[in-house]
Amino acid sequence: MSKKNIVCFGEVLWDLLPTGKIAGGAPMNVAVHANQLGLNATMISAVGDDEFGEGITSFLENRGLSIENVQKNEYQTGIVEVTLNEQGSPSYTIIEPVAWDFICLTEDAKSAVHEADALVFGSLALRNEVSKNTLLALQSSAKLRVLDINLRKPFYSEGLVHELFEIADIVKVNDEELEMICAWYGQHSDEENNAIFIKERYNLKGIIVTRGGNGAFFVDENNTISAHGGFKVTVNDTIGSGDSFLASFITKWLNGETPAEALKYACAVGAFVATQKGATPVISDEDIKLIMEN
Repeated sequence: MSKKNIVCFGEVLWDLLPTGKIAGGAPMNVAVHANQLGLNATMISAVGDDEFGEGITSFLENRGLSIENVQKNEYQTGIVEVTLNEQGSPSYTIIEPVAWDFICLTEDAKSAVHEADALVFGSLALRNEVSKNTLLALQSSAKLRVLDINLRKPFYSEGLVHELFEIADIVKVNDEELEMICAWYGQHSDEENNAIFIKERYNLKGIIVTRGGNGAFFVDENNTISAHGGFKVTVNDTIGSGDSFLASFITKWLNGETPAEALKYACAVGAFVATQKGATPVISDEDIKLIMEN
């Protein structure tokens, strides 16, 4: 069976943690995890002509990803100042403007999206009109549009969320994002009915709702709900757990597994990543089996 291809669009950056810098950015984390889990993943982004930019491209190449669509421009490479609370949950100060605010539309990027089985994107990289317009142009030729909404204050609005839901096929939100977005529309119900409300309002093929340490659920086109309660682990930090979850779910989904199978696997991968330091640890089949068996 030939490998499925995904393209991830958006931010590449360095998370500057109290313990040092770690390569990050939600779309890049998804691409790195999808690549190590068995997909061909390509990143469309931009870095600066600086040491941080060289570090990002080296990191991607070392993890087996092409840097053909990582553009270079005159802005600095993205950095995020990260602080962790006692539970290991991160808070972010996201510097702007940076290189990924200015991702340009290129023929190479168009052809990468056109040939891919899925395009993955979020809201943060669209805080600037240049990158936003590039994404809106690229998504029109995508076979499957996967939106990981990933809301980061102050870089989103009701209007932007609505615009992105309008073009998405599958949406991933966390439980807090779901409640907030539904409240905008006067919808106040339990999580499952809230998810069905969003799925129907935007005619989605599916919606994934993550619940932190309590797992996740998925609503399909027919409003059938698949759920998994998650795996209990000792958390190191939760950076990248949601991104690894999404990469795992998409990998299983594109390879024809059921939503229930995809959820179980994705919850296990997300749990494993939470036991590690940083967003993109190397993952082995043995690691995931151990989580699933406990």
